[in-house]
Amino acid sequence: MVQTLAYGSWPSPIDAALAAAHDGHPESVGFVGDETWWTEPRPTEGGRRTLVRRRADGTQESVLPAPWNVRSRVIEYGGTPWAGAIVDGAVLIVFVHHLDQRLYAFHPDEPATAPRPLTPVSEVGGGLRWADLTVLPGRGEVWGVLEEFTGEAPSDCRRVPVAVPLDGSAAQDRAELRELAAVTHRFSTGPRLSPDGRQAVWLAWDHPRMPWDGTELRIAEVAADGVLEDARTLIGGPEESVVQAEWAADGTLLAATDRTGWWNLHRVDPVTGEAVNLCPREEEFGGALWKLGLRWFQPLDHGLVAVLHGVGALRLGLLDPVTGEITDAPGDWTEWSPVLAATGSRVIGVAASARTSHEIVELDAATGRPRVIGSAHHDTVDPAYLPEAVGRVFTGSDGREVYANVYPPRNPETSADGPAPYAVWVHGGPTSRSPMVLDLEIAYFTSRGIGVAEVNYGGSTGYGRAYRDRLREQWGVVDVADCATVAEGLVAEGAADPARLAIRGGSAGGWTSAAALTSTATYACGTVRYPVLDLTGWSTSGGETHDFESQYLESLVGPVDEVPERYRERSPASHGDQIRAPFLLLQGLDDVICPPVQCERFLASVAGHGIPHAYLTFAGESHGFRRLDTMTTCLEAELSLYGQVFGFAPAGVPVLELTT
Repeated sequence: MVQTLAYGSWPSPIDAALAAAHDGHPESVGFVGDETWWTEPRPTEGGRRTLVRRRADGTQESVLPAPWNVRSRVIEYGGTPWAGAIVDGAVLIVFVHHLDQRLYAFHPDEPATAPRPLTPVSEVGGGLRWADLTVLPGRGEVWGVLEEFTGEAPSDCRRVPVAVPLDGSAAQDRAELRELAAVTHRFSTGPRLSPDGRQAVWLAWDHPRMPWDGTELRIAEVAADGVLEDARTLIGGPEESVVQAEWAADGTLLAATDRTGWWNLHRVDPVTGEAVNLCPREEEFGGALWKLGLRWFQPLDHGLVAVLHGVGALRLGLLDPVTGEITDAPGDWTEWSPVLAATGSRVIGVAASARTSHEIVELDAATGRPRVIGSAHHDTVDPAYLPEAVGRVFTGSDGREVYANVYPPRNPETSADGPAPYAVWVHGGPTSRSPMVLDLEIAYFTSRGIGVAEVNYGGSTGYGRAYRDRLREQWGVVDVADCATVAEGLVAEGAADPARLAIRGGSAGGWTSAAALTSTATYACGTVRYPVLDLTGWSTSGGETHDFESQYLESLVGPVDEVPERYRERSPASHGDQIRAPFLLLQGLDDVICPPVQCERFLASVAGHGIPHAYLTFAGESHGFRRLDTMTTCLEAELSLYGQVFGFAPAGVPVLELTT
């Protein structure tokens, strides 16, 4: 029998611990011989990532026990942290250990042999970090990109393609690391060696550009001693973003570039740089390069190319580069992560949908048949308690379209009368996107009677360069307005209660949430997670963030030397006296991207104005929470905030103490 209860107080089988335990998903898939490997999160083990092996017979195992943590900190967001190959008939794996960022090698079929270090520890600044790796058995090396700190400041660093000997001779000796090319750019990806071993390509870019603004596809000859000589730029530049380049088996060079206004796949002449669009469409075949080594396409041995493509959500297809035709893989997966890998006619990726969690999916390109081979979805709760997600397009006051994923409240045992409370969720980046996938954190709220709307505001990826460029010099304006457009649209159609709206976001989403709370009266409360709050401090001159994003604000806000007042005027830390809604502030104490000082400065501006709020900090957490206990605490605190503001009493949840 369905009972009628107040929104927010509906009984739910999804508690905070259950939602937190399923946070995160598989990443960094790859082949080693006929075997499939990938990384998986372990929230119950301190948030580490383990390495999972699927043998050819289908058996699976986690090959690295705690405390091994396969995770790179290059540009702080990391990159592909492992690579493998068959060396002398045995599997060899090379990986980055998060604790010391050293490269380690191990033979998984020799369990008595512990991983051995391949690179030294540096006592300077952030040390030596590695990502985007390729094991080259014939050369006895692993190639990748090295991020090396030269001083204590966040921007005292250099990045360069480097070869690391597999024999361990560089484990204690920095001089044994062989730099493959001169440092000509601030940022670099790992090199890709051509099939004949004579050339290599990589991506490079410089401040103040971010990789989705402009990058260069570099090519060089491989000299007899293995050094990359006569490097030059093939395509790309300040206003062209090349996000991936790969060699096909026949020596064809492929690259994803947005020179048409959309990331499309091109064949690039290695001599002239002439680029031919293989499938001209107003769709994306690429995305934002937040991690080094992301892969939106993979060439197959028989000539087809596995591609992710679409507007908004990306789907997996097989592209015939001769005809330009794409045959999409069958199945109910609606979102694919940019981590494709391929060997022969086999393609593997990570895919999910609004009703299923992220799974490892293998596509047989010869038959066109996909199958789940790892991390298979299993219903942890009755699907009747999951929200029915709807992709929506709202129209702003100026007529511009705003994309959103809307998750109305849903509970088979309970209902309520009238419009529901809604929380607007703001993704990070801000050059990113909220995918429509099963997320028990969302279901934690919707199953209790609180709707969620994820907003892919102007600046988000997936909708072409013009949509991304809406945010140029408009951060804190367009994103705030677009979130309000979605919230007000839900109110106008009677779905959302205008008196019970919340906003919630982390990182750049935390910025938008705080900016909305200090500049609008749309929301009754908000949750702000590891945010940017003071633009001046977060800019180049302030030095309060890491090198990768230290000049991001040049495009998001404008050159700080030219518009310093804009930095102050838009910062929530400058307007604590204008906030009128209760809020929850959540911060990791080890966060070097958005450090705690940003929160402290904001709280100082709020002090004395009588606004109920709570500030929770978490030792050992950095940018983005990974530990089960942290995520559980955060979800319960957020629900308690909503209960106190929206007027319901959530059962079994500790009361969040609010101070003024």
